[in-house]
Amino acid sequence: MRKERRSTVPPQRTSRPAAVPPPSAPVRARPRYRPDPPLRDRTRYWIDRTVVKGMTAAAGWLALVCLAVVAPASALLVWTDAGSPVTFRGKLASVWRTAGQTLRLGGEGGPPLRIALSVLLALVSLLYVSTLVGLVTTAFTDRLTELHRGQSTVVERGHTLVLGWSEQTPTLVAELLAAHAQRRRGAVVVLADRDKPEMERELRAVAAAAGTRRVRLLCRRGRPADPAALARVGPAAAGTVVVLPPDTPEGDTQVVKTLLAVRAVVGDARPVRIVAAVRQTRHLGTARLAAGPGAVVLDVDGIAARALVQCVAEPGLAPVLEDLLDFAGAELHVHRVPRLVGRTFAELRAACADACVLGVVRPDGTPLLNPPPRTVLRPGDAVVVLAEDAAPPTWTAAPAAPPLPAPAPAPRGRDGARASRRVLVVGWNRRGPEIAAALARQGWEPVREDGPGDSVPGGPGPGGPLLGPVQPGRVPAPAPYPAESVPPLPAADAVLVLGGPDGHPDPDEHTLVSLLRLRAAGRGPGPGVPVVAELTESRHRPLAPVGPGTDLVVGGRLVGLLLAQISGTAELAAAFGELFSPDGHTVRLRPVTDYVPAGTEASFAALVEAAGRRGATALGYRPGDTRVPLLNPPKDGVRTWSRQDALIVVAPARTSRGRRSEAPGVATTGQE
Repeated sequence: MRKERRSTVPPQRTSRPAAVPPPSAPVRARPRYRPDPPLRDRTRYWIDRTVVKGMTAAAGWLALVCLAVVAPASALLVWTDAGSPVTFRGKLASVWRTAGQTLRLGGEGGPPLRIALSVLLALVSLLYVSTLVGLVTTAFTDRLTELHRGQSTVVERGHTLVLGWSEQTPTLVAELLAAHAQRRRGAVVVLADRDKPEMERELRAVAAAAGTRRVRLLCRRGRPADPAALARVGPAAAGTVVVLPPDTPEGDTQVVKTLLAVRAVVGDARPVRIVAAVRQTRHLGTARLAAGPGAVVLDVDGIAARALVQCVAEPGLAPVLEDLLDFAGAELHVHRVPRLVGRTFAELRAACADACVLGVVRPDGTPLLNPPPRTVLRPGDAVVVLAEDAAPPTWTAAPAAPPLPAPAPAPRGRDGARASRRVLVVGWNRRGPEIAAALARQGWEPVREDGPGDSVPGGPGPGGPLLGPVQPGRVPAPAPYPAESVPPLPAADAVLVLGGPDGHPDPDEHTLVSLLRLRAAGRGPGPGVPVVAELTESRHRPLAPVGPGTDLVVGGRLVGLLLAQISGTAELAAAFGELFSPDGHTVRLRPVTDYVPAGTEASFAALVEAAGRRGATALGYRPGDTRVPLLNPPKDGVRTWSRQDALIVVAPARTSRGRRSEAPGVATTGQE
């Protein structure tokens, strides 16, 4: 019966869980009570957060804390003084005076309480003053550190802004300082991701050599491709922005990013003049797109290659190019002279008394260097002259110099069709194919001298001195010869030494070793054979073992000089593009006997007219007893011209196939 009754009772339902869970259910521990951090820790945390806000917040709270101690103590001093004023206002005035005199240590007398309060006020005041001095000193030190690191903002107008650091930077800065020295005020700002003191230390010698104390040189540290760092140097207010490729494999990519950053900061509404450079020709188009309309982009490899080819074709041309591009002495300038409109180029050449007229620039930027004598100066045209400074030249109405005796007939085939000449190429790098192709177009047969273990298609097998035609697609790294087994060099009409190989930390090492080989007794290519050597850095020039017929071409220096010239006058970009073009009018060294007989006594103005009648424009001459060129010499200076003298002229290239207004290495983006 109990069983039945127990079975008939329905189970009870509970709305709340049982107080004791079943043994199989996991026991959930009650969350423990976490007490608040102690007041001491919270106070320290609040002080830390307050201090990091800067000096203003820290000094303010320090003043409040000190007042919270000084004011009650001063009031207690006054109220406990029997000689204090009776009125409440008078007591407040006494409290104010006491609080202001808290620097007195132990100045109060009387009961011990008064002395203790006086000492407390003095200690609080001393703590406040010392802490405040420490805060001011720290803030001042932080500001000096910020300035030392190059993080401050530049507030200039019309300055030249150089973005990036490469081997061209010292040369470029030196030329820019010399160019700005001609103005009343000027500034050159350099922004690069390098240590500011290191940049200043390296450029300080450049500024001292330039002797331009009036020009400000400012260095700032930051990534040129960072818009925040770029905004600190004022690109929108700059007269010219020059972008250099870093000395890294991804240097051209950094140039493209920097150009995009400049356009992002400046905007397209008020564009700034931009002059940029890339190392490899294949990145030229991308850089032009990033630079935007009106910008000038230079091809470092292309300019270096064409300069080497020109120096091979014209021995002794390297110092002429450097003298023409730097700001020391005579350089190219562009002038617009409305009163000369209607005159022919021959009349302009004869009327310029203190400068050499080189050509004309049309309003659309097209250069006409060494144009035909009957070319007329039109409205809007500019005259390109070689002068000592940017001042307008003197134009006279003096008649042209009297004609000189005609020179002896030149040997047939001198500048026309001639037998192929051989140039020995020692070394190889990425510019080798372009150089070989350019030499072949000018009638040279480039052949390559390889190191042990290399092989040239069509040449003998490895194991000895190899000589074969240069293959443009083949760029192996030649191994240097051991000093004790240097084989004799083959005969050649000229020798071209290239730096490299690519990727080497010091490409000039190969050039210096190769020049030592050329100087080895009995192992030269032949007597009187000109040698053209490529160097990467100017600091290695004094180390090069050169002979009387050796030209050293520092490609980075030439590009730096060219950047400085174009940054000052944008119209010179097309003119220099023509001079460095393989198919345009280039600078050449011609014997004086091509224009006058040897022994003729005449002025330089007469030589200018004689060269003009032969289709060339004279810029200067090189005396036979020196390799130092004289550009834009006094036109009234008379001398006796010998067979060893050379006239520096601008004349058509030997393989001219039509006039080109723009060279691949000096590219100017078109206007939208």
